[in-house]
Amino acid sequence: MRLHIRRDDTVQVLSGKDSGKSGKVIQIFREKGRALVQGINFVKKHHRRKSQDQPGGILQQESAIHISNLMLVCPQCKKSSKTGIQVLKDGSRVRICKSCREVVG
Repeated sequence: MRLHIRRDDTVQVLSGKDSGKSGKVIQIFREKGRALVQGINFVKKHHRRKSQDQPGGILQQESAIHISNLMLVCPQCKKSSKTGIQVLKDGSRVRICKSCREVVG
């Protein structure tokens, strides 16, 4: 599966309960087509106490969101935009921002 988003990219959420928010990608799950984004899609997990010093309770943590609901935020123009692939003269492929035509790192 070819993805337009990589780890440490800044992305903006397009749809869902967190639409319009942006955050940094922590982890990518290629097989499922999902990404874990910092500060986005919080869920509550019920956690049992494992030992005397670890308290149980309800914890809030990020959950994975589908990649089709995310769009890359260009570091140069600071806008969310589509990405493209450009082949350089040495044969390497780089991602480019479709709005400002700059290379996205």
